[in-house]
Amino acid sequence: MPPAPQHTVSIAFVRSAVGALDDIGRRAALQCAGIAPELLASDAARVPAAAFAALWLAVGEALDDEFFGLDARRMKVGSFALLCHALVGQRSVERALKQALRGLALFLDDIGATLSTQGGAARITIANRIAAPDARRFADETLLVMVHGLLCWLAGRRVPLARLDWAHPRPSHADEYRRMFAPVLHFDQPATAISFDARVLRGELAIVPAALSAFLRDAPQSVFLKQVNPAGWAERVRRQLRRALLADSAEGPTLEALARQFGLSPATLRRRLDDEGAGWQALKDEVRRDLAIHHLADRRLSIEQVAAQLGFTDASSFHRAFRKWTGAAPGAYRAS
Repeated sequence: MPPAPQHTVSIAFVRSAVGALDDIGRRAALQCAGIAPELLASDAARVPAAAFAALWLAVGEALDDEFFGLDARRMKVGSFALLCHALVGQRSVERALKQALRGLALFLDDIGATLSTQGGAARITIANRIAAPDARRFADETLLVMVHGLLCWLAGRRVPLARLDWAHPRPSHADEYRRMFAPVLHFDQPATAISFDARVLRGELAIVPAALSAFLRDAPQSVFLKQVNPAGWAERVRRQLRRALLADSAEGPTLEALARQFGLSPATLRRRLDDEGAGWQALKDEVRRDLAIHHLADRRLSIEQVAAQLGFTDASSFHRAFRKWTGAAPGAYRAS
């Protein structure tokens, strides 16, 4: 059984990822990624990050396009790796990031990004000329994943975002952005853009060939996992809940117990989670949901055993909870 996943991905991204494929190609790509096609019908469904990474690769191979067929020009398979190799010789994060944005402009016609600085803030702004609203939004999402993931890799750490603007209305999966990018979101803005501390740009670039090889070997999962903030309170709570559930099959520690562990009062921990847009009960449900999806991939475990490992007293209560979390029965994930 593979290691427990750090997180799962909304089905909204899966639907967008296969949007340029015909029916036969869509079924083939989903099968390659181990994603059951019937999950596309459920707005609450989710897939492991590794499955979405596999889907990205499968769609790229099918279209010979690493940008999901969203742009008039194909970003042919191998373009991202070529771009990363071109960045290694740069002396600073700023020079490498500017080179990356210039490279993306060579690969894509309808969407691009520019870097600007003002005072102590750096801003990457996207210009997007794709007409279809859903495709335009997904192109913004995809380019931000690429650019922010590259920025984190170049800086050697996750770069926190001070502001995130979206040039489209709030979608149903907007909560995904909080964990991927930043807790504070602004929609219906003039342009999609991210802002961060400009001091990051002055950092020295020190990427050795081995680090480049590892980054590309695990891409695209290494790109979007770079963005998860391991030091955030929500992520720290997720780790503790996940560790407890994997260790003893109980429901996990209480908020009060975790607060003591962190040296905080329960009210302070709850407030810090709220500041990141993460509620306590929602985090508990999220961790149990992601572990359930993970356990269901192991066909050696019956659904009853999965329920027991997650602290449910019987399979029927697990079925109800899982359907509430994902909009689908556990068997749909077992089928994938």
